[in-house]
Amino acid sequence: MSAFFVLLFLGLPIVFLLLGTAILFVFEAEADMMLNSFLVQSVKGVEVNGFLAIPLFMLVGEIMTRGQITERLMRTAARLVGGLRGGLAYVNVVVNALAAAILGSATAQIAVMSRVIVPEMERHGYDRRYAAGLTVATGLLGPIIPPSMLMIIYGVLAYQSVATLFIAGIVPGLLITLFFFVAVAMSGKHLPARSEAPLPASSWREIGLDALPLLIPVTIIAGIVSGVMTPTESGAVATVVSVALAVTVYRSLGFGDVVPLLREVVLSSASIIALIGFATLLGWVLSYKGIPAMMADGLASLSVGPVSFLLLVCLVVFILGMFLDGIGVLIFIVPILLPVAQSFGVDPIHFGVVLAVATLTGLVSPPVGPGLYIAMDATGLKMLPLFKATLPFMFGFLLALLAIVLLPELSVALPAWLAL
Repeated sequence: MSAFFVLLFLGLPIVFLLLGTAILFVFEAEADMMLNSFLVQSVKGVEVNGFLAIPLFMLVGEIMTRGQITERLMRTAARLVGGLRGGLAYVNVVVNALAAAILGSATAQIAVMSRVIVPEMERHGYDRRYAAGLTVATGLLGPIIPPSMLMIIYGVLAYQSVATLFIAGIVPGLLITLFFFVAVAMSGKHLPARSEAPLPASSWREIGLDALPLLIPVTIIAGIVSGVMTPTESGAVATVVSVALAVTVYRSLGFGDVVPLLREVVLSSASIIALIGFATLLGWVLSYKGIPAMMADGLASLSVGPVSFLLLVCLVVFILGMFLDGIGVLIFIVPILLPVAQSFGVDPIHFGVVLAVATLTGLVSPPVGPGLYIAMDATGLKMLPLFKATLPFMFGFLLALLAIVLLPELSVALPAWLAL
């Protein structure tokens, strides 16, 4: 394992980090013949139908971003909670929860919301640091509330139902949203002294048009829960719905937007697929050397229970997340620790939800903290003030993570009730 951390601190990109570690493991084990199977194992890791959902949901996210659907969601959220004192802070939480049910990516969500809602909050008297810190924290809802790219990747790597993982993320996502609401309510000194007026009275037609994007998450969740669609098929249907809204209803996208939109999706998907392929390769090499079994024996000798094990995993994920992106952490951790988790009697679905939530802390953890850099670019803030501004909300996030670790029912009860 030392090879991995040496290459990590040398600053090697995660794709080559995984490949380089696998090669060094092979030479250390004097198993050069395994090199002949590298290509086969890498391809085997990505030739899974479930991964087709990744570019589809990424396409939905790009359509939402370029098709001005975010602004529609903001107006819908404002009609619900905009009239409260601190209404825009609550709108921030609500619109991020709604967007999470469409985008499935924290970085995409933070990038969009930092440019849309932070200036609006600042215009209404909020401190820019407070607005940006809240936006970075609430953007973490993206990979928890379904659909979620992290859940797709974990499901395929762990041979678990992606549909079950999607549903398992609903209650934890709502719990984290609730904690964000509490954090906003407790930050009274940061809220404007005056009450914020809700949106002006609108016609039912305008209200309906602004609420139409909610058809996308409803389509995804209803299709999966009913068993009518697989996650991949729901991604395809959600793409059709989002295109119909952006092109025919709102007319915010035209034929000229198609090529740059698809280009962005192809490049992003290719990088994720390459990561998964090399992570599968590394997992295969580690299994050959018996690393998971060695870790299980080592942890068993410590006489830790399932809860202590999950807390240790969270700690490892926090540390790795300071240097790697969430997807990189996930695809490195799963092949190694999933067998160990099962040896402790941890439900694989519960383990997936815990991992998905824990890896998100890396988005706001210096020195890498991609979520911080995205918001810094959009708001002009420095890293330290922005990081400090996220801490009250991240405290609520970590409390929710602790509840998810301690109460497996939060993750597994809803899928069991729906018989997924």
